[in-house]
Amino acid sequence: MMALEQHSAPASVGAPEALPCARPSGASRRRWLVPLLVVVLLGQMAVAMVTTAVQQTPTIDEPVYVGTAAEYLHERRLRHNPEHPPLGKLVIAVGVALADPHVDGSFAGGQGRLGRHLLYESGNDPWQLMLFARLPVIVLTLLFGLIVFAFARELVGVLGGLTALGLYAFSPDVIAHGSLATLDVPAAGFVLTSAWLLWRARGRPRLFLPAAGLALGAALATKMSTLAAVPVLLGLAALSVRCAQPAAEPTASEPLRGKLARAVAAAGVVALTAVAVVWVSYLVVDSRLRWSPQQHVPDVHGLRGLVVELLPFPEAYRDGMRIQFGFENHPWEGFLFGRLYTGSLWYYLPAALLVKTPLGMLALWAAGAVAVVTVRRLRPAAPYLLIPTAVLLAAAMTGSRDFGTRYAVFVPMFLAVAAGCVLAVRWRWAPVAVGALALFVAVSSVRTYPYYLPYSNEAFGGPEKTRLRLHDSNVDWGQDLGRLADRLRERYRGERIWLVYKGSGVPSFYGVHGTDPREVPVREVRGLLVVSDSSVAKATGRLAELIDSSRPIDTVGHSITIYRR
Repeated sequence: MMALEQHSAPASVGAPEALPCARPSGASRRRWLVPLLVVVLLGQMAVAMVTTAVQQTPTIDEPVYVGTAAEYLHERRLRHNPEHPPLGKLVIAVGVALADPHVDGSFAGGQGRLGRHLLYESGNDPWQLMLFARLPVIVLTLLFGLIVFAFARELVGVLGGLTALGLYAFSPDVIAHGSLATLDVPAAGFVLTSAWLLWRARGRPRLFLPAAGLALGAALATKMSTLAAVPVLLGLAALSVRCAQPAAEPTASEPLRGKLARAVAAAGVVALTAVAVVWVSYLVVDSRLRWSPQQHVPDVHGLRGLVVELLPFPEAYRDGMRIQFGFENHPWEGFLFGRLYTGSLWYYLPAALLVKTPLGMLALWAAGAVAVVTVRRLRPAAPYLLIPTAVLLAAAMTGSRDFGTRYAVFVPMFLAVAAGCVLAVRWRWAPVAVGALALFVAVSSVRTYPYYLPYSNEAFGGPEKTRLRLHDSNVDWGQDLGRLADRLRERYRGERIWLVYKGSGVPSFYGVHGTDPREVPVREVRGLLVVSDSSVAKATGRLAELIDSSRPIDTVGHSITIYRR
């Protein structure tokens, strides 16, 4: 049986001391080794993300965010994409500003065409513009890796920190979405940062509570889905202040009213700071907060409507929430393990995570969660690591859009820290087992390079089989249009192309000239049938007939299948 550490917890818990951890001989004379390993881990992650950013064409969501970011820079107005607050797009705008694209100020279309117009119809180079837009998100993703390392190191020492950072740096989901100009990784990383700062507030609340509020506000100003974490993080703020009570002042002697006042004050500081950050993010775009929605804003009634009305945020934010609630009422199509369905499945995200997470990482996540709960010295950290993860995952599982694990990208961030805590277990072979599993994760991740978006683990056949079990941003998000153009030019030059492409890119720009086979009789479709795998998964009617009567001959990026007819 595994023996777990049973040391008594200190009488007063502030910022926790690292657990004693075996160091290599002469560690004090080789302080450069730890920074070097951190640089190596983050360096390989940076190479993977930059390579991915260079090779992939725009995914479905990216043109909307990039177009809105350019609009922020040149028009200084809140007009498009209200369903997401401005901060994440302001981050993307840093790269857009460096690319200095030509922006057509006369464009009056909706947000669906905004990015396509900027990328393909305004005289800009979409390859260069997309790379520059993605770079700020890549930098932010690397900085979140330092948070993962620091959090785990404070809990279990340097080896635990390096283990956590290694899992984070080799996570296919984090690499895939951290290399895109999207909002999922920034929002999740800001929530993680807030939880870490609240943990540190147990030692120095006056310093770290406002900082935690800044990070929480950044999350709320990036994606509205992070609102689910607000009650948890405010509760953790109160807990941190309670645990920061000096040992010389026994808590038993403090009146209940005083304890409640300090807890409420701590939560209030975090909440007010977060609200201020949200307002500032809107004011940065437009100091006059002009708001005239360019799309239909549905009426929201009942409890949801009351919550929206009570939010202390700008009207644009609240209208964005109304639009998000409108999306929740839409009958979206999902695809899981070969089954096409309408609506949502409550177990979709856990099942998708099971497919798309390296096996060694799954094992370390489970062991880390157990260690955090059972090792006495680590129990104070359990609420900061496990409760935000559980609440955010539960909220995401109730959503109506079963589109991918990007909605749960906070899981590999928080649980990487928990996995590092396995080294706190007093078991002789724990370091060996952790090292072996971490190496397995690294090998599995490197093997999928540079196709991180369609990754699935070895138990489910690897990235080439993901399309049989999942769809959309799990596999095919429109990212391989450029690779398709190269493949057709190299192997199938001059052949007739019939194309069903699911994405935001413009095929003709990349040299892919195809006709939609659904617009002609089946008997006329002869040559190459090229279909995005998300469209294959959802194929019905004529498209399903065409696919069934064709022979698959090639695949591009594990996201597009080429058939011969």
